[in-house]
This record gives sequence, C-alpha cells and structure tokens, in this order.
Amino acid sequence: MRKFPLNWNLENIYAGGSASPALLERIEETKLSLSELKEVVQKIDDQITASTLYEILQRLQKYGSYYADMYSFVECLIAQDVKDQQAKILLGQIHEIGAIFNAVNATLDSKLIDISSEVWTNLLKYPEMEKIAFVLSEKRAQAKEKLSPAQEELAGDLSVDGYHAWSGMYDTIVGRMQIPYEENGETKSLSVGQLSNKFATKDNGVRAKVAEIWESAWENEAELCATSLNHIAGYRLQLYKHRKWDHVLKEPLANNRMTADTLDAMWNSIVQEKHRLVPYMERKAKMLGIDKLGMLDIYAPLGSEGKSFTYDEACEFIINHFRKFNTDMADFAEMALSSGWIEAEDRNGKRPGGFMTEFPVASEGRIFMTFSGTSNCVSTLAHELGHAYHSYVMKDLPLFAQQYRMNVAETASTFAETIVIDAAIKAAKTKEEKITLLAEKIDQAVAFLMDIHARFLFENRFYEARKEGAVSTESLCELMIAAQKEAFADTLGSYHPHFWASKLHFYGTDVPFYNFPYTFGYLFSSGIYARAIEEGTGFGEKYVDLLRDTASMTVEDLAERHLQIDLTQPDFWKNAIDLVMTDVEEFLALTDEQ
Repeated sequence: MRKFPLNWNLENIYAGGSASPALLERIEETKLSLSELKEVVQKIDDQITASTLYEILQRLQKYGSYYADMYSFVECLIAQDVKDQQAKILLGQIHEIGAIFNAVNATLDSKLIDISSEVWTNLLKYPEMEKIAFVLSEKRAQAKEKLSPAQEELAGDLSVDGYHAWSGMYDTIVGRMQIPYEENGETKSLSVGQLSNKFATKDNGVRAKVAEIWESAWENEAELCATSLNHIAGYRLQLYKHRKWDHVLKEPLANNRMTADTLDAMWNSIVQEKHRLVPYMERKAKMLGIDKLGMLDIYAPLGSEGKSFTYDEACEFIINHFRKFNTDMADFAEMALSSGWIEAEDRNGKRPGGFMTEFPVASEGRIFMTFSGTSNCVSTLAHELGHAYHSYVMKDLPLFAQQYRMNVAETASTFAETIVIDAAIKAAKTKEEKITLLAEKIDQAVAFLMDIHARFLFENRFYEARKEGAVSTESLCELMIAAQKEAFADTLGSYHPHFWASKLHFYGTDVPFYNFPYTFGYLFSSGIYARAIEEGTGFGEKYVDLLRDTASMTVEDLAERHLQIDLTQPDFWKNAIDLVMTDVEEFLALTDEQ
C-alpha cells in the first residue's frame, strides 16, 4: 500500500475542478470587489488619511490573495490535463481579473507618489504596514517610471486577448502533440512530457532516436511557436518603448530586485570560469562512448541506469535528509507529501516539466511533476519542496511581504535539492554509484552555468532582432545554435536548434527572461549551503530568517544582511563557482582510470 499519494488534492481549494461553483462565485466576487476598490482608489487625493489608506491596502492584499489562488488553481488544472478546455476558458477570465488588479495597483502606485510625509509616517506605524514598508516604497519608485494609470490599465486590458493569449498558445500546442514512439515492437503515442523522460537513458542508440523524434516534433510546430514568440516579444517591446525604457532587461532586473552590476558580475565570472567544466564534459562523452556530447546528451546518466526509486522511497529519502539539516523542514516535507500537495503520476495528457505554486488563502502549496523513478526525479521533487518550504515559512506575513521574486525562489529550491543529492553521494555504497551521482550533480552546474547562459544569450539577441521586425523560424534556429555554441564553449558535437520552440519558459508572460534567475539562485544557494555546512544544524533558524526577508529587500541587501557579502563584486561568484568545481575535480579523480 502506498504511503504517499501520487496525485494532488485540489478539492479543498475549489471543489469540482473546472466546473467548480465555488470558483465561479469567487471569480465574480473578486471582479466586483476589485471594480469597487478601483473607484475608491481613483478618488484618493491629498486629504486621504493614513487609516483610509491602510484599509485600501488591506483590501488590495485580500483580493490579491484571491487572484493568486484562482490563477494557481486553474494553472494546476491545465497542467494535469492540457486538454481541459473549460480550464483554459477560466484562465482567460482570471487574466481579466489580473488586468483589473494591475490597474488598481497602477492607480494606487501613482497616488502613493503624492502622499504627504506625515500620512506616510502614520501609515507605517501600523504593524501590518511596517512589514510591507519596503514594497510600498518600491511601488512609489516604480510608478514614476510607468505610463499614466489610464494607459497602464489600457495596456493591461489589451494584454488579456493579446499578450497572455499568445502565451496560452504554448499550452494549446503542447496539448495537441501526440508523438509516435516505437518501443519493444509496439508504437505508442506519447505526450511531450513522456517523450522527454526517455532522454534519461545511458543507451546512446535510444537517446539518439529520441533526440531525432524530439527535434522533428518541434520542427513540425515551429511556425506556430515562432508566431507566438514574436507576438509576445513584440508586445513587450512596444510597451517598453512607450514607457521610455531603453533596455529589455529593465523589467526582469526590477522584477528580481537586483542591479545590472550584480548580473554582470555573475555572468562575467561564469564566462571566465566555465572552461573548468569542459574536462568533465569530455570525460563524460568518453564514458558514454561518443566523441562529443550533443545538446541532448548533456544530461544522460552515467554508470548503470542508476538506482530506481519507488515514489514512497523517494519521499522517505528526502524527508530523512532534510531532517539532518532542519527538523522543521523535514516535518514540513512529510506533511506536504502526505497531504496531497503533489501531482507526480506518470501518465499521458500532462504538461511537461515541474513547478510549485502557492495558494495564499489556504496557506498551502501544490507541486507538479511527472515521477518516473530516476534519481533526477528525486532531485526535482526535493527542488520543488524547497520552493514550497520557502512559501510555508512566510505564510503569516502580509501578502506583499510574501511575494518573493524568482531569483531568491530558485535559491531555496536549489538549496533543498543540494541537501538531497549531497546526501545521496555520501551514502553511495560503490564507486560506480558515487560517480553516477556526482555526474548528476555536475550536470546541474552545466545546466546553470552553460545551458541557462545559452537561453539568456538567445533571448537577448532575439529581442534585438525583434526590434527590426518578426524573426523567422530559420533565424530563431540560427540564434539558438549560436547561443548554445558560445555558452557551451563550442564543445558540443550537435545542437538543439528548435530549443526555442520547446521551452515553456520563453512563452511566460508573468516572468520575462525566465533564465538568469535560475543561475543566480544556483550560485547564491551554493554560498548559503557552504555556510550551513560550516555552522551545522544551528544554521537552520538563520536560513529561515533569510527566507522570510526575501520579499522585503533587494538581493544585494539580503546578501549583505545575512551573509555579509557584496554581490556586485566578482569575489562571491568566483568562490561559489570554486565550490562547484570541487565536484568536478573529485569526478575526474574517480574516473581517471576509466
């Protein structure tokens, strides 16, 4: 009998799935309430009192929680069944609510600019407002750089059936893709997620076969994908132009509460040090019996096929090793795994990939993935539980103080993943098992220092090209190959030209440049992990304190306060990379005779 359920429970959020009466009622309630709040906000003048402003902000956070809950719920419905047409219709309605919410926010932000210092001081005397003082100051500052509230509202309204709709096209494309795959003399139709799991094999022939099918499948969809990607980018560029923003990174940097100096220090350090990964990639290719790794070989397992885990075994492994670091973190993981927070079943019709999403009203989270029994699946589950724990320790804070950004989100998830994979390496019973696990860990370094860099380079160059007009599928493939060659130090034997079509992250409209925050989180978590090892179990409380501050300051201030480091200088980044490279050195030493 299974101890941990393979499927999540969404019924306690909104019973009835995409036909939920409670969801429909909440949609109408929130739409009406936000429209009423919008009228109140529009009437704010210099006579407003701190108490009235306090009530407005409390209402805004309440409706923001409702919006977040509804959005997460429908995203979960679509992820578990990409053919749920009713859920897609509901998502359109929720995007409309998002447009109203953003319009209220834009109007309020513009009003905050003119709030007197006396009212502002009195507002921050409220304990709940003191907790979101950073966010309120941020809102005032960013409002000065946007269009008028009426123009921002118009842009938001138009985005529902434009910007966000083109993003939703990816789900439509993925949902209809049924890819023929022959195995053991039988041909099956696989979803995108199921076919992608086939890459996790040491068999070069199988992997080459899957790579050919994969590339061909996305080539067949390239025209629709290119149309969607061009319209998403075109929308952003037009909006940026009217806001007089001169660089496409302005929004993603602001979203991640970090400076260009920090981003440059990180990438420059990586460019200078990534050559140290090349010997690993060359050794891995030799061990796989191929001349050079291809883009779709870089995550192939080494050694044996590796230990196969049942889902229950994976859950127990994660809980046990979280417990060695922090009892509270382990107790949380056990609760989440036991309480139907996870959708892990390997079945057709699911969206590829994995994610964690939050339900702030219920103070719960949900994790989506497809578990196939590999150690990589165990790492993915730990990664997403790290996200969920991050949200869990902040659940008592006001909504605005819970809204941490992607780069620090990836810090918590990568930290949790590292705990688990390091535990597995230490527990390895044979040299071969240790080599296999070390390779999986180093593959993460390849992903964050090279693969993500390729995505960043591609997206930067794509946006520059898009300024001159729509970019063809052929040009997108050329840009992708050039970015991969540069990011992988021209060490690969083959590339993945249609990666731009296959990767969900390029189509997200809520998080532009869904790439560099991963690398930030990976290296930042390395520094935190080193501190945790140094200080032992006593670091657990300090870690929670750091997580609770992640939505209340810039990443530079966060690092200075909790780690006493300067992120705008190369020292931290190079030290973090050095930590990563110790694994490379150990791997090369263990495989020297192989």
